[in-house]
Amino acid sequence: MTNKRRAVPGVHPYDGPAGGWGALKATAIAVRTQMDAFEAPATLLRTNQPDGFDCPGCAWPDKEHKSTFQFCENGAKAVTWEATTKRVTPAFLAANTVSSLLAKSDFELEGYGRLTHPLVYDRDSDTLRPVAWEQAFARIGEILRGLQPDEIEFYTSGRASNEAAWLFQLFAREYGTNNFPDCSNMCHESTSVGLPQSIGIGKGTVSLDDFDQTELVISIGHNPGTNHPRMMGTLHELSRRGVPIIVFNPLRERALERFADPQNVMEMATRRSTPIASTYYQVRAGGDAAALKGIAKALLQLEEEQGNVLDHAFIAQHTQGFTAFADDLHATRWQDIEQESGLTRESLNQVAAAYAKSRATIVTYGMGITQHNKGTSNVRLIADLLLMRGNIGKPGAGICPLRGHSNVQGNRTVGISEKPSAAFLDSLQRVMGITPPRHHGHDAVKALEAMIAGEAKALICLGATSPWRCRTTNAPSRRCAALSSAFTSAPSSTAHIS
Repeated sequence: MTNKRRAVPGVHPYDGPAGGWGALKATAIAVRTQMDAFEAPATLLRTNQPDGFDCPGCAWPDKEHKSTFQFCENGAKAVTWEATTKRVTPAFLAANTVSSLLAKSDFELEGYGRLTHPLVYDRDSDTLRPVAWEQAFARIGEILRGLQPDEIEFYTSGRASNEAAWLFQLFAREYGTNNFPDCSNMCHESTSVGLPQSIGIGKGTVSLDDFDQTELVISIGHNPGTNHPRMMGTLHELSRRGVPIIVFNPLRERALERFADPQNVMEMATRRSTPIASTYYQVRAGGDAAALKGIAKALLQLEEEQGNVLDHAFIAQHTQGFTAFADDLHATRWQDIEQESGLTRESLNQVAAAYAKSRATIVTYGMGITQHNKGTSNVRLIADLLLMRGNIGKPGAGICPLRGHSNVQGNRTVGISEKPSAAFLDSLQRVMGITPPRHHGHDAVKALEAMIAGEAKALICLGATSPWRCRTTNAPSRRCAALSSAFTSAPSSTAHIS
């Protein structure tokens, strides 16, 4: 029996490194197909600059000392798609029925360009027709006045700015609801729940400076080459400095294997690349918790055999429940760990030995850890592993959840939450003079359930294309006909027409 690869149009075998000349070529193609040749350079050079704008491509932070080129291939693509010269005009919409557009993919729809007018659906012609902004605002106001506050879902995305998100939540709470389904519900909700339980805060504990001081990076459940590509520059520097990078990923991701930095003149001139992962473990899909538990169990055994492995002073002063945690590790069988993780005891012992040797360790993780029915438990196990050696709250060490959008955390900080704290609502009432609702609202899943049940009557989206993104069936789309939806995001997508 032979293993034949399924042919996919536009996808070809590739044996080179991530980045390099291929990234430059892809960037050039994106610029050529989306933007004006004269405007593109000026736009890209403003990306991630003090007098410019944050790249919408990922959430990797900016260095204090910036270079002229602060964008990557994916970032350039994201910027060019936002700044595209293509437009979805009234003439185009008049010539294409909503039914025909619904048959197209999001990729095809976004490829038509940006919307130019507010739109309303005309049932007689099955088309979207433009209206003046005054009419659009009047229509939205009429809908809001005719509904109960909790019959509306206010959806947000990390693509929105802090200022816009702040006003959005203020408006919704003065209107009378805490219904704030958010894109973070579908990515790092497990982090928002699990980390506060473990360390008291739902955010990462490291900065870029910590990567300059770390002695070991453990990367688990994410592919930076695709999802946060500017991180590749940091991993590239770490590898060239000799810092071990241990990777856990079910797939052999090229960027985690080797990377050619497009801003490295020598690598570009010689067509060479830098290995990224010092060790690569292909953990079984869904086996991350078992792998983490195996490392912790091996670390505990090293402590019993050698001593001076765990940070007992840190554990005694800053943690609770270590004895129960250790008892659970002792009770867990290696046979079960190996079966669930797909990794050998020897491999996990090697990781534990490397971890025990490091004086400062960072664990980075993404949605391979969080988008899981045991996501919160996965996050807490990562925190537990770091706490065992006191790798929280010191230079070069800590936990690093990698967000998908550049402002997911910012939106949460300014009040986008379906479960706001009493302190936040008290401050909002005192400072803004409103009486915000105290009951919890809908997250993305509950918003979808409310749409399907017919309880949600309207949807307003800020910087995104709605909680459809977490659907597994077409039920939300079928219920859309009953919604009166107002969107503020401009690129066309399925959510605008369903």
